[in-house]
Amino acid sequence: METPFHLSLPCKNIEKTKAFYQDILGAKSGRVTDNWLDINLFGHQLTFTEAGDFDFNFKSYRLNDQILPSFHFGIIVDVITWGNTYSKLLAMNLDVTTEATFLENKVGEHLSFFITDPNGYKVEFKSFKNDEEIFLSL
Repeated sequence: METPFHLSLPCKNIEKTKAFYQDILGAKSGRVTDNWLDINLFGHQLTFTEAGDFDFNFKSYRLNDQILPSFHFGIIVDVITWGNTYSKLLAMNLDVTTEATFLENKVGEHLSFFITDPNGYKVEFKSFKNDEEIFLSL
């Protein structure tokens, strides 16, 4: 089964980051706003959030009404795998964020939840309503 990887990182400047990945590495950009950008890097999703000058103490950013972790990685899976994984983790009484729908009724709509690993890393599980929209622009 081919499964795209997702990695989210802070950046200092969205335009410079977009130029580097598009113009220098030849990657395609996807959804982009004033403060975040998705890059299709060989079929994998890199998300950059503009944090200005940052260090590893800058732990979150705002997307609409949600506060999300700036430093996280994850996996994009089908909705059945997503639901089974979410249910399994909840049944194990693990600290899982409540599932949320992001970009509802927009390009890139997806379900999401986070869990923290033993090292403190945030791991996101995403399931897109339409897989064709993983890298499409808003």
